[in-house]
Amino acid sequence: MAGSDRSVRIPATPRPPRGSRAPVPRPGGRARAPYPPDPRRPSALRGARTAFEKAKRAWDRPLTAYYVLLGSSLLITALGLVMVYSASQIKALEYGLPSTYYFRKQLFAAVLGTGLLVAASRLSVRVHRALAYPLLAGACFLMALVQVPGIGKSVGGNQNWLYLGGPFQLQPSEFGKLALVLWGADLLARKDSKKLLLQWKHMLVPLVPVAFMILGLIMLGGDMGTAIILTAILFGLLWLAGAPTRLFAGVLGFAGAIGFLLIKTSGNRMERLACIGATDVTPGGGCWQAVHGIYALASGGWFGAGLGASVEKWGQLPEPHTDFIFAVTGEELGLAGTLSVLALFAALGYAGIRVAGRTDDTFVRFAAGGVTTWIMAQFVINIGAVLGLLPIAGVPLPLFSYGGSALLPTMFAIGLLICFARSEPAARAALAARGPGFLTGAMKRTMRRFARRRPSGER
Repeated sequence: MAGSDRSVRIPATPRPPRGSRAPVPRPGGRARAPYPPDPRRPSALRGARTAFEKAKRAWDRPLTAYYVLLGSSLLITALGLVMVYSASQIKALEYGLPSTYYFRKQLFAAVLGTGLLVAASRLSVRVHRALAYPLLAGACFLMALVQVPGIGKSVGGNQNWLYLGGPFQLQPSEFGKLALVLWGADLLARKDSKKLLLQWKHMLVPLVPVAFMILGLIMLGGDMGTAIILTAILFGLLWLAGAPTRLFAGVLGFAGAIGFLLIKTSGNRMERLACIGATDVTPGGGCWQAVHGIYALASGGWFGAGLGASVEKWGQLPEPHTDFIFAVTGEELGLAGTLSVLALFAALGYAGIRVAGRTDDTFVRFAAGGVTTWIMAQFVINIGAVLGLLPIAGVPLPLFSYGGSALLPTMFAIGLLICFARSEPAARAALAARGPGFLTGAMKRTMRRFARRRPSGER
């Protein structure tokens, strides 16, 4: 009997199911408290999921496109003013001008453009549609006026400028982009309301002939870069209108054949085409601008040499404040600065696509898609040329490069997108529920607090 206690086996403690937190029974009848949850193990996954859900809810809010359009466009314009000031100082001194000459002109254009942006954002969609035909007629008249001897002015080998007196010039072809977007959107919207876009002849006529007329006026002056942007706008409108693949491919093939012919018959354009991917200047001095643009980007490093410290703008890089301002940005602000610019343009493009995709108004969809195509196509062509991936087309970086003729219609187009973002029913309801503006509300709250804190005898 003495050894019988040793032979008694204690039954095994049953193990709870995997993942269970139920109390574990012990042999003495006492239950062991469950293990406390480890907050560290699921926190990373839960935090990532929570952040993703919050970001998704933020992107789905009615006013997201409105704030993204406004914020990204103003940030691009402000950063562009800084870079224009930095990149244009040496060029101004070369011509015997004050170092702030180009900056002051760009600042003046930015102030005017801001007024146009605010005005365009406050106008109704009906007023924008009413502006389509007068704007088209005015832009075509001015583009034809450019070809009149003694009135038009040649800059950089292109006859596409009007002299306004003093230091001011105007490039009517930049306003032709805005005119084509508004007129084309109004035309397609009216045809769609009558169910005429199901027939290919109504889809092409008169949109394609009028677009080719504008392209002809531009090509008379030799500005192929602007012609490429207008062609991209035309294709964007046709794609939004639901053009069938064979029709789309036919128009694209016809435009490509004309473009190839224009490039083949011009030695300057053939030389630009040959500079794609060039890393060394040819013995005859060819590809100078393309190569020095790559040098500027390569010498910037991660965070750049600092504002004003660019070396290439000291006469080595042609057009440092216009077509190749992105190269100077890379040299002075580095990879961080260039990626910031790319991110801002990506946000701007996303907001434009969001406005075009969430509306039931056909005019708003066509116009928003046309403006987004215009800005993003010009952005890609400019950046591609600076990176050596595309031929140098001579188009500025939207909202960023120097040039009031390009800045004014672009800012009006951004105001157009903001107007469309505000006109959505959910956005209108959110703006109405927000009450008074931020400044007005802050002033009223301040006055109420001041009135409560005054001594009783004070008047």
